[in-house]
Amino acid sequence: MMAQKAPNQARKLYAGVKLREVRTRLGLTQADYASKLGISLSYLNQMENNHRPLSARVLIALAEQFGVAVTEIAKGSSERMVADLREALADPVFDTAPPLGDVQLVASNAPNFAHAFLALHRAHRQTQERLAQLNEALGREDSALAPLPWEEVRDFFHYCDNYIDAIDRAAERFAGLVPAGDRRRALAQWLESKHGIRVVTASDAPLRRYTPDSGTLTLGATAAPATQAFQILHQIALIEHDHLLEATLDLARFGTPEARAICKTGLANYFAGAAMLPYDHILDRARFLRHDLEALSREFDASIEQVAQRLSTLQRIGAKGVPFFFFRVDQGGTITKRHSATRLQFARFGGSCPLWNVHSAFETPGRFLRQLAETPDGVRYLCLARDIVKPGGSFHAPIRRYAIGLGCEVTHADAVVYSDGLDLKDDAAYEPIGVSCRICERRDCVQRSVPPMERPLNVDPNRRDLLPYSIG
Repeated sequence: MMAQKAPNQARKLYAGVKLREVRTRLGLTQADYASKLGISLSYLNQMENNHRPLSARVLIALAEQFGVAVTEIAKGSSERMVADLREALADPVFDTAPPLGDVQLVASNAPNFAHAFLALHRAHRQTQERLAQLNEALGREDSALAPLPWEEVRDFFHYCDNYIDAIDRAAERFAGLVPAGDRRRALAQWLESKHGIRVVTASDAPLRRYTPDSGTLTLGATAAPATQAFQILHQIALIEHDHLLEATLDLARFGTPEARAICKTGLANYFAGAAMLPYDHILDRARFLRHDLEALSREFDASIEQVAQRLSTLQRIGAKGVPFFFFRVDQGGTITKRHSATRLQFARFGGSCPLWNVHSAFETPGRFLRQLAETPDGVRYLCLARDIVKPGGSFHAPIRRYAIGLGCEVTHADAVVYSDGLDLKDDAAYEPIGVSCRICERRDCVQRSVPPMERPLNVDPNRRDLLPYSIG
């Protein structure tokens, strides 16, 4: 008979990366951190390097001293890393995927190795995708394979939990300096009085064009007031907080100048969103209004998409909001924005599960769609979806259409107005959804596009059901 693992051993929690992350965010030295936790410096060092598990005493001290929940320590980036590793290991280049327990061990105890593995797999995937184009490129001087900086930037925000504390707090401080009222006008007056930059609009201009020589910021006249305010804040971030953006980029250590430039735009956008929706204010009002997107949109003079995305970033240590996931898809099903503060992690490559209600939002313009869903791991979610239309401003201008999805685990559903009237206890009300077909183990999915990597297939030429194979 095999010996069973002792209960205490099964519950050991190795979370050195998360423990170190909390210390870094608080700006504490190891000595100060150890003192506040009531442990020796050597003991802290061993826990931060995963040589020892976190003790109950340390967990209690983290909660009492810094307001850090045990659930935050237990999940965090490790869960995100496990999801990414499982998807990468589902690549057909691997004959068999390692057991989930091994993947979890690597994610928690060797995160740097896991990052290196994911970078290697990304490089392999990019090379494979481009091989089909090599015939055309052969013999040309410009045939070298160009890097894909977008994915490098996406991973940066992904593993920062889409929350950049220093920039978020700087934006919050700035928001307190701007007079209340017409935000767009107040921001324009700020730029002119503080920096001598005049804000004008033009019907033939892009969303934003800054001309340093003339000291003019030109905005597209057809853009909504909330969009114009966002673009002014973006420019303010580049002018007043360039040193902060550059310092953050230095820490990120991007591999290409293109990735660094793209991320700087992303950081300036982050500042703009955080200034339009300051952390403490949006957190307080979101709780009071039970995360009603329309009500919050009116109150903060922001778009529904801006509000939904901001709600998914409210994960400041000691002042966390409801953990939401947020994503945006285009009409082709491609995910153009993604973030999750929940246990649900999006596929790194490809689109989203077609069973999600977000794909139906295009068919019901202007309406919020609600869905109770359950992932293969048994976790249940309240999902919200709505279409987003961005007009071009004239008859011949193109119209951009997207759909956004926002959701949380049902344990938080009471804090969300969109749960009203839904029977959260009815098992039949939950629709089965997944993340990626390659790592989804559902056997009877009517929308499966490819078989799961970790399951054997049975192919019977004399039988055909929804799929030409059955999953073992």
